[in-house]
Amino acid sequence: MDRTDSDNFRSEDGSGNQLNTTEARQATTGTGARYVLHISVALVVIAFAIIYFVMR
Repeated sequence: MDRTDSDNFRSEDGSGNQLNTTEARQATTGTGARYVLHISVALVVIAFAIIYFVMR
């Protein structure tokens, strides 16, 4: 649910301008997050594999 759709929404600066979520953010999201997620999951799998074979 977009917060700007609410009837109770008022801008903080009192200008009355309502921005949607993307305009208020002023940036793109998810650009590097996918790479961080993949690399961190791969490192965890490698760490658990090393622990498994060392403790065996």
